[in-house]
Amino acid sequence: MKRLVISTGAGMSAESGISTFRDAGGLWEQYPVMQVASAEGFAADPELVHRFYNERRRQLIDCVPNEGHRIIAELEKRFDVYVITQNVDDLHERAGSSNVLHLHGELMKARAIDNESLTFRLTPESYVTTVDSLFDGHRVRPHIVFFGEAVPNFEPATEIAAQADIFVIIGTSLAVYPAASLLHYVRKGVPVYYIDPNPAEVPPGVTVLRCGASEGLRRLASMI
Repeated sequence: MKRLVISTGAGMSAESGISTFRDAGGLWEQYPVMQVASAEGFAADPELVHRFYNERRRQLIDCVPNEGHRIIAELEKRFDVYVITQNVDDLHERAGSSNVLHLHGELMKARAIDNESLTFRLTPESYVTTVDSLFDGHRVRPHIVFFGEAVPNFEPATEIAAQADIFVIIGTSLAVYPAASLLHYVRKGVPVYYIDPNPAEVPPGVTVLRCGASEGLRRLASMI
Protein backbone atom coordinates (compact mmCIF):
# COMPACT_ATOMS: atom_id res chain seq x y z
CA MET A 1 0.00 0.00 0.00
CA LYS A 2 1.45 3.37 -1.01
CA ARG A 3 2.21 5.91 1.69
CA LEU A 4 0.22 9.12 1.21
CA VAL A 5 1.54 12.01 3.31
CA ILE A 6 -0.69 15.07 3.61
CA SER A 7 0.57 18.35 5.06
CA THR A 8 -2.28 20.64 6.10
CA GLY A 9 -2.46 24.29 7.13
CA ALA A 10 -5.13 26.72 8.24
CA GLY A 11 -7.00 26.53 4.94
CA MET A 12 -7.83 22.90 5.74
CA SER A 13 -10.04 23.98 8.64
CA ALA A 14 -11.37 27.22 7.15
CA GLU A 15 -14.47 25.47 5.77
CA SER A 16 -15.28 24.34 9.31
CA GLY A 17 -15.47 27.98 10.42
CA ILE A 18 -12.00 28.36 11.90
CA SER A 19 -10.53 31.61 10.60
CA THR A 20 -7.06 31.62 9.12
CA PHE A 21 -4.34 33.93 10.41
CA ARG A 22 -3.73 35.05 6.81
CA ASP A 23 -7.24 36.51 6.72
CA ALA A 24 -7.10 38.10 10.16
CA GLY A 25 -5.00 41.16 9.33
CA GLY A 26 -2.19 40.23 11.74
CA LEU A 27 -4.61 39.71 14.59
CA TRP A 28 -5.89 36.48 16.07
CA GLU A 29 -9.51 37.00 17.06
CA GLN A 30 -8.71 40.73 17.51
CA TYR A 31 -5.69 40.15 19.75
CA PRO A 32 -2.14 41.06 18.70
CA VAL A 33 -0.74 37.61 18.06
CA MET A 34 2.39 38.08 20.17
CA GLN A 35 0.21 38.96 23.17
CA VAL A 36 -1.52 35.57 23.15
CA ALA A 37 0.87 33.28 21.26
CA SER A 38 4.34 33.95 22.61
CA ALA A 39 6.26 32.94 25.71
CA GLU A 40 6.69 36.62 26.52
CA GLY A 41 2.95 37.20 26.27
CA PHE A 42 2.23 34.28 28.57
CA ALA A 43 4.81 35.46 31.11
CA ALA A 44 3.35 38.98 31.04
CA ASP A 45 -0.32 38.02 31.39
CA PRO A 46 -0.98 34.29 31.81
CA GLU A 47 -4.59 34.91 32.83
CA LEU A 48 -5.31 36.60 29.48
CA VAL A 49 -3.64 33.76 27.55
CA HIS A 50 -5.63 31.11 29.43
CA ARG A 51 -8.87 33.00 28.73
CA PHE A 52 -7.97 33.33 25.07
CA TYR A 53 -7.36 29.59 24.58
CA ASN A 54 -10.41 28.64 26.62
CA GLU A 55 -12.46 30.68 24.14
CA ARG A 56 -10.72 29.01 21.18
CA ARG A 57 -11.58 25.62 22.72
CA ARG A 58 -15.20 26.59 23.17
CA GLN A 59 -15.38 27.60 19.51
CA LEU A 60 -13.65 24.40 18.41
CA ILE A 61 -16.10 22.21 20.30
CA ASP A 62 -18.90 23.77 18.22
CA CYS A 63 -17.06 23.11 14.92
CA VAL A 64 -17.34 19.91 12.93
CA PRO A 65 -14.96 18.31 10.41
CA ASN A 66 -15.63 19.38 6.84
CA GLU A 67 -15.82 17.27 3.71
CA GLY A 68 -12.09 17.60 3.16
CA HIS A 69 -11.30 16.13 6.57
CA ARG A 70 -13.65 13.24 5.84
CA ILE A 71 -12.11 12.57 2.42
CA ILE A 72 -8.64 12.33 3.99
CA ALA A 73 -9.96 9.79 6.50
CA GLU A 74 -11.63 7.81 3.69
CA LEU A 75 -8.36 7.68 1.76
CA GLU A 76 -7.05 5.31 4.46
CA LYS A 77 -9.01 2.59 2.65
CA ARG A 78 -6.65 2.95 -0.33
CA PHE A 79 -3.44 4.34 1.13
CA ASP A 80 -1.22 4.31 4.19
CA VAL A 81 -2.13 7.87 5.16
CA TYR A 82 -0.14 10.15 7.44
CA VAL A 83 -1.29 13.69 8.20
CA ILE A 84 1.18 16.36 9.27
CA THR A 85 -0.77 19.41 10.35
CA GLN A 86 0.11 22.94 11.36
CA ASN A 87 -3.37 23.21 12.86
CA VAL A 88 -3.97 22.93 16.58
CA ASP A 89 -7.57 21.75 16.21
CA ASP A 90 -8.60 18.10 16.46
CA LEU A 91 -10.78 17.98 13.33
CA HIS A 92 -8.61 15.44 11.52
CA GLU A 93 -8.95 13.05 14.46
CA ARG A 94 -12.66 13.66 14.80
CA ALA A 95 -13.10 12.91 11.08
CA GLY A 96 -11.45 9.53 11.61
CA SER A 97 -7.82 9.99 10.55
CA SER A 98 -5.62 7.48 12.36
CA ASN A 99 -2.12 9.00 12.02
CA VAL A 100 -1.98 12.71 12.78
CA LEU A 101 1.16 14.60 13.78
CA HIS A 102 0.62 18.14 15.13
CA LEU A 103 3.54 20.46 14.44
CA HIS A 104 2.29 23.42 16.45
CA GLY A 105 0.63 21.72 19.40
CA GLU A 106 -2.91 20.77 20.27
CA LEU A 107 -5.62 23.10 21.49
CA MET A 108 -7.41 20.42 23.50
CA LYS A 109 -4.34 19.68 25.60
CA ALA A 110 -2.58 21.53 28.42
CA ARG A 111 1.08 21.11 29.26
CA ALA A 112 2.84 21.19 32.62
CA ILE A 113 4.89 24.36 33.01
CA ASP A 114 7.61 22.52 34.91
CA ASN A 115 7.75 19.49 32.58
CA GLU A 116 7.23 20.08 28.88
CA SER A 117 6.92 16.35 28.19
CA LEU A 118 3.87 16.08 30.45
CA THR A 119 0.55 16.85 28.75
CA PHE A 120 -3.07 16.54 29.82
CA ARG A 121 -5.99 15.97 27.45
CA LEU A 122 -8.93 18.31 27.90
CA THR A 123 -12.52 17.33 27.10
CA PRO A 124 -15.60 19.24 25.92
CA GLU A 125 -16.88 18.89 29.47
CA SER A 126 -13.65 20.05 31.10
CA TYR A 127 -11.70 22.36 28.81
CA VAL A 128 -11.18 25.44 31.01
CA THR A 129 -7.71 26.18 32.36
CA THR A 130 -6.66 29.05 34.61
CA VAL A 131 -3.51 30.39 36.21
CA ASP A 132 -4.38 28.40 39.32
CA SER A 133 -5.39 25.14 37.61
CA LEU A 134 -3.52 22.08 38.86
CA PHE A 135 -3.30 18.84 36.87
CA ASP A 136 -1.74 16.09 38.97
CA GLY A 137 -0.18 18.88 41.01
CA HIS A 138 1.22 20.77 38.02
CA ARG A 139 0.37 24.27 36.87
CA VAL A 140 -0.21 24.29 33.12
CA ARG A 141 0.03 26.36 29.97
CA PRO A 142 -1.58 25.78 26.57
CA HIS A 143 0.02 22.88 24.68
CA ILE A 144 0.81 25.25 21.83
CA VAL A 145 4.14 26.00 20.18
CA PHE A 146 4.39 29.73 20.82
CA PHE A 147 6.15 32.02 18.38
CA GLY A 148 9.89 31.82 18.92
CA GLU A 149 9.77 28.34 20.46
CA ALA A 150 11.27 25.21 18.93
CA VAL A 151 8.99 22.82 17.03
CA PRO A 152 9.63 19.45 18.72
CA ASN A 153 7.69 17.42 16.15
CA PHE A 154 9.51 18.81 13.13
CA GLU A 155 12.14 16.06 12.98
CA PRO A 156 9.52 13.27 13.08
CA ALA A 157 7.63 15.19 10.38
CA THR A 158 10.68 15.24 8.11
CA GLU A 159 11.05 11.49 8.53
CA ILE A 160 7.42 10.96 7.51
CA ALA A 161 7.79 13.30 4.52
CA ALA A 162 10.88 11.42 3.37
CA GLN A 163 8.88 8.16 3.30
CA ALA A 164 6.06 9.54 1.13
CA ASP A 165 5.08 7.84 -2.13
CA ILE A 166 2.66 10.73 -2.74
CA PHE A 167 2.93 14.08 -0.98
CA VAL A 168 0.07 16.56 -0.71
CA ILE A 169 0.05 20.12 0.66
CA ILE A 170 -3.30 21.67 1.55
CA GLY A 171 -4.32 25.15 2.68
CA THR A 172 -1.02 26.78 3.54
CA SER A 173 0.83 29.83 2.27
CA LEU A 174 4.15 27.95 2.54
CA ALA A 175 5.43 30.94 4.50
CA VAL A 176 5.52 29.46 8.01
CA TYR A 177 8.82 27.76 8.81
CA PRO A 178 9.95 25.16 9.51
CA ALA A 179 6.68 23.58 8.30
CA ALA A 180 7.06 25.09 4.83
CA SER A 181 10.36 23.28 4.33
CA LEU A 182 8.82 19.79 4.56
CA LEU A 183 8.55 19.79 0.77
CA HIS A 184 12.35 19.69 0.59
CA TYR A 185 12.44 16.34 2.40
CA VAL A 186 10.27 14.57 -0.18
CA ARG A 187 12.25 12.14 -2.33
CA LYS A 188 12.99 13.14 -5.90
CA GLY A 189 10.38 11.80 -8.33
CA VAL A 190 7.57 11.52 -5.76
CA PRO A 191 4.33 13.12 -7.07
CA VAL A 192 3.52 16.32 -5.18
CA TYR A 193 0.13 18.08 -5.19
CA TYR A 194 -0.64 21.52 -3.75
CA ILE A 195 -4.26 22.50 -2.98
CA ASP A 196 -4.94 26.15 -2.16
CA PRO A 197 -7.22 28.87 -3.58
CA ASN A 198 -4.30 31.34 -3.49
CA PRO A 199 -1.25 29.12 -3.92
CA ALA A 200 2.29 30.29 -3.29
CA GLU A 201 5.03 29.73 -5.82
CA VAL A 202 6.21 26.13 -5.86
CA PRO A 203 8.99 24.25 -7.63
CA PRO A 204 8.44 22.91 -11.16
CA GLY A 205 6.72 19.54 -11.24
CA VAL A 206 4.27 20.25 -8.40
CA THR A 207 0.65 19.84 -9.51
CA VAL A 208 -1.31 22.87 -8.26
CA LEU A 209 -5.06 22.67 -7.67
CA ARG A 210 -6.23 26.25 -7.23
CA CYS A 211 -9.28 25.69 -5.05
CA GLY A 212 -10.43 25.12 -1.49
CA ALA A 213 -9.60 22.04 0.53
CA SER A 214 -12.77 20.00 -0.01
CA GLU A 215 -13.01 20.64 -3.75
CA GLY A 216 -9.30 19.98 -4.16
CA LEU A 217 -9.50 16.71 -2.25
CA ARG A 218 -12.46 15.56 -4.34
CA ARG A 219 -10.37 16.18 -7.45
CA LEU A 220 -7.26 14.63 -5.91
CA ALA A 221 -9.10 11.45 -4.90
CA SER A 222 -9.97 10.84 -8.54
CA MET A 223 -6.40 11.52 -9.70
CA ILE A 224 -4.36 9.24 -7.44
